[in-house]
Order: sequence, then C-alpha cells, then structure tokens
Amino acid sequence: MAVRARPALAASRLTTAAAARVLCQRGNQRHGSGTAAGGALKKTPLYDLHVARGGKMVPFAGYHMPVQYSAQSLTDSHHFTRQHASLFDVSHMVQHIFKGPRAAAFLERVTPSAWATQGAMQSKLTALLWPGTGGIVDDTVITRLGEDEYYVVTNGACLDKDTKYFDEQLGQFGAGVEWTRLDNSGLFALQGPQAAEILAQVLDREYADVNLERLYFGNAVWAQLKLADGSSTHPVLISRGGYTGEDGFEVSFNGQQYPAFDTTTPAVEALLAAAGPERLQLAGLGARDSLRLEAGMCLYGHDLDDGITPVEAGLSWIIPKERRAADAGFHGAEVLVAQMTPRSKGGAGVQRRRVGFVVEGAPAREGATVEKDGEKIGDVTSGVPSPTLGKNIAMGYVKDGLHKAGTEVDVVVRGRKRKAVVAKMPFIQTRYWKGDA
Repeated sequence: MAVRARPALAASRLTTAAAARVLCQRGNQRHGSGTAAGGALKKTPLYDLHVARGGKMVPFAGYHMPVQYSAQSLTDSHHFTRQHASLFDVSHMVQHIFKGPRAAAFLERVTPSAWATQGAMQSKLTALLWPGTGGIVDDTVITRLGEDEYYVVTNGACLDKDTKYFDEQLGQFGAGVEWTRLDNSGLFALQGPQAAEILAQVLDREYADVNLERLYFGNAVWAQLKLADGSSTHPVLISRGGYTGEDGFEVSFNGQQYPAFDTTTPAVEALLAAAGPERLQLAGLGARDSLRLEAGMCLYGHDLDDGITPVEAGLSWIIPKERRAADAGFHGAEVLVAQMTPRSKGGAGVQRRRVGFVVEGAPAREGATVEKDGEKIGDVTSGVPSPTLGKNIAMGYVKDGLHKAGTEVDVVVRGRKRKAVVAKMPFIQTRYWKGDA
C-alpha cells in the first residue's frame, strides 16, 4: 500500500541573479512553498553556516536561503565555480523514496521514462506528467538504488502540488508501492572542475573503495565522508551530476535514518577546510541561476510549467524509443507521441518550441515579448547577463518554424525593441564527467 507523506522541507530550482527576491516570492505564489501565508521561513541544516560565512539571506521557496556571500560578488562567484569549485546548499529540494514490487510500474505511469530496465545506482532527468495533456507537473531526477527502490528529488516550489499529485496517483494505482518523503534531510551540490579532487580528499576509504574516475555522470554511490575530528559521517548518497554544466556531485544526508541536521554542516566544513578558499567557496542562488542558464537548464515555474509538454520544451529525449507509442501507458502518451511527429508528416506537431536567445543591449527578463517583423511570436521565460560569454542570454518559447538557430528576432525590453538571435543551447560547453571518451 502507499504510505502517505508527512510535511516535508520545501524546495525549488534556483532563481535569477538580478531579481532573486522577486522571483523567490513569485515562485512561492505560483507553486506553494510548504509554508503557510505569513508563516515563519524554514531553515536548512546549513543555515547557521551561511550566516557565519557572510551569506546574504533571502526568502526562497519558504526558506531562508543565501543569494550570495559577502566575500564574492555574483559575477566573481560564477567565475569561481567555472574555474575552481563552489558548494551550493540545496537542502530545500524535496527528497523521496519509492519502493516496493510495483515501484517501477508506478514511476513508468507518471513519467515517460523506463525504470524497470534502469541500471542500479544510475540516475536520469525526467518529468512528472499530467494525465490527458502530458503537461509537466514537475521536473525531477530519479536514481534507482536497488531492484525495487528509487530515490526521487523534486522541486519544493511545487511541494504542495507534488504532494497532492503523488497522493492521488498512488491512490489510483493501488498496492505495491511505499512512498516516504525524506523530511529534515540535507543536500548540497559540489560543482566545478576541481570538485572531484576536493571530494576525494574527504572520502572515508575504510568504508568503501570509491573510484571517482569510474563514477560517471548520472551514476551514484554510497560513501562516508571524513570529518575534521577524525570521525566519519553516516552513509551518504553521492550522485555525479548537477545544475551548473560543470562536473560535480550532489550529496544527500537522509534525515529519516540519520540526524542530518547535525551531520550536514560538519561535512561541509570538512570539505571547505580540505580544499582551502583558493579551491572551494560557498555560492548562493544568484550564481546558481546564471550558471544553470548558461548550461541551458530549465527552472520550473518559469521555463517549464503545467501547460508545457516535454516535446514543446525540447525534452523529447527523456522519452526512450521503446516508449514512443500512444499506448505506452504513461500519462499523456497519446498527446506527446502525436506531438513528436511533425504536421508535415501527419502528426500533431507543436505550436511552440523552447529556444535560447542572445540579446543586444539590456538583458531580457522573464515576461519580455519576442517579436518577428512586428508580430509577437513568443515570450522570454528566463534571462541573465552571461558572465562567461560577456553577453545577455535568455531562454523562452517561439512559434514553431521560427526556432532554428540564427533566426533574427526582436525582444521588447522595458518598452524598447532589442535585437536578438535564436541560439543553440547550452550556451557554453558543458563538462560533465563521462570518462575519457
């Protein structure tokens, strides 16, 4: 039978650098933060560390979260991540476990991905979908931990909606699945070209022989981390991946099995001490957003929402070939499969497509109108000045047929038309670790 979740930590993917406060508040209004209106903001396990290290705290998805730190500007933090490594607190993300003999079948109903054949300790990005429409309920990363056990990370700005969604879907699905939300857990992301060498310094080799050279992007491993006093953490789940386009890891401290509020901070302090400030710095929401946009990654509630399908969003690749049939059994399959076939070939196709933009002049923010020859053809959903490229970049949707790279358009910024060009994403070369190949 399905186990109903208890109230959990709120979470969200991160907001734009120049408007962190506004977008954080807007995100809460759209998707729910898990905090009642006027209620006190929650604190992650790393809250005290953020304050002690000069974190500028802002409301984000019902939490006190650092937008930046006093030691670095947003631009400096962005560049430091690309050149060295940064550590981001993402404990506000909602972590779940789905287990049982029908767990894979349940996940194959609510997402378009194949889970029964997924390799153990391997993860991938996917999307929770609405029945009938194929609209995106939330984007999520799912890791298969064992034969009948899956680790799921969702956005906390969607906490209330996702909780209701899972509760309803499990109720309709029936027995054979146990759902546990990992309340009071810790989660941080270590990102940058020096991330692996830093993490290697604090791995407890007596617990397990973890070979980071063979831990490729999308793979996970259990390990323990050495602390400054010589002791070690409880087992933590280390997943190779992240949200910046750089090589890196996300490290999960299970608050249902261990005292994660007591153990996450010592682990982060051990990493900071082992690396030294010349190799590792704490980073906040602002740098996180410019990094993810350069990497062409979506922010739910802005670049993705309930009315957008994976095909429109350029995420058709999350649907494996063996599931590209109208009767594949996942929510919205009949809609998505039809959308994947262009109208010119007898399918439904799509009316809009997600694209990138390079914009001249002032940066284009969410809500800016995209025009072609004076006619509105779309909207910007995210935009920032790119520290790496020295240009203004953005993401949004335009009419199908005007989505090809090199298409010249106008973006209306503060009432003025700015020249822009449709660009391929990611805007920068990603550096995920996939071995020497």
